Amino acid sequence: MLHPAPNSLNTTVLQPRIDLSQFCLPIFVAMENQSVVSKKNIRSFSKEDLGEYFVEQGEKKFRAQQVFDWVWKKGAKDFDDMTNLSLPLRSFLKEHFTITELHIDDEQKSEDGTIKCGFRLDDNKVVEGVLIPTPKRLTACISSQVGCSLSCKFCATGKLKRMRNLGADEIYDQVVAINQLCEIHHQKHLSNIVYMGMGEPLLNYKEMLRSIEMITGDDGLGMSPKRITVSTAGIAKMIEKLGDDEVKFNLALSLHAANDEKRNHIMPINETNTLEVLADALKYFYAKTGTRVTYEYIIFKGFNDEIQDARELADFCKHVPCKVNIIEYNAIDDGEFQQASKEKVDAFAAFLESRNIVVNIRRSRGKDIDAACGQLANKNEIAKKIEAE
Repeated sequence: MLHPAPNSLNTTVLQPRIDLSQFCLPIFVAMENQSVVSKKNIRSFSKEDLGEYFVEQGEKKFRAQQVFDWVWKKGAKDFDDMTNLSLPLRSFLKEHFTITELHIDDEQKSEDGTIKCGFRLDDNKVVEGVLIPTPKRLTACISSQVGCSLSCKFCATGKLKRMRNLGADEIYDQVVAINQLCEIHHQKHLSNIVYMGMGEPLLNYKEMLRSIEMITGDDGLGMSPKRITVSTAGIAKMIEKLGDDEVKFNLALSLHAANDEKRNHIMPINETNTLEVLADALKYFYAKTGTRVTYEYIIFKGFNDEIQDARELADFCKHVPCKVNIIEYNAIDDGEFQQASKEKVDAFAAFLESRNIVVNIRRSRGKDIDAACGQLANKNEIAKKIEAE
């Protein structure tokens, strides 16, 4: 009897049942047009799906755990490296599956120790990630999409078209690569991860969630979810879904203005996800998770840096337990927005603190290599070529 390959979208191509224990190599039968079955990314399957597939092929179910360990925890990129598997099984895996591989295409180091990486993916598209070292922590800022569709005016990534979502494995591999940089340059492991790079994580919800599952799980890196923060521009229904899923990681909202007129101007997403709608979603999220929300507030000169702006933000902070990160801005090429003065920032923070709001002022990191908040834009040659296509 013939059986379809797992998760295959090609219903015209069927695969024979085989018995690997008898050292039989698989034979694919092409129907009608004799097309060749494409290989599938093995890390796109759950351990349970792999286990069922191996059983269907006459193999032991525990082989799935062995393969899972190799491709996630051990980071194997070649099936021949899986030395506790039989040669026939390795040949079978090579014939049917691939393992995606991420390469550091470009690496720049800032004077302050920040390192920005251009990660080349299997399809030659490029995303960027950043290692941000401070005295207290080593943070990986990672991307969730190639480009972005939200067009926030202050963000360089927002000026790129969104080309595709990243798979969970591609997000995970950014963390692995940046952790290796930590070990090389600091002789320590990563302490924190922020989904604040290119793209909107909540518009890649399934793969974002699965990447965190693998980063925090025993089959992956085993990091605490409390050391992971997912940042969103504000997709209300997906914030509520985070609550329904009772996630354990932290949530940050890129707010930047606490009145709709100003937020509409800089963040078009606010036109359909108003502050009132977002407040309701955040209340729901907090009721479900009990997790305090972080508001990210880039403070722009002459736009959102007055005490009235601070007062509006303080009022918005009443909705749920929260803290505010005031972020220094680094201008992108068009120069529409500039960083507010130190006096304005300090006065702004002081007003919030007078209202018993926890405030942190995040100083700029990596601005000399375009690695600071909002500056990731795929400026290398490969990215330029792909963007022009």
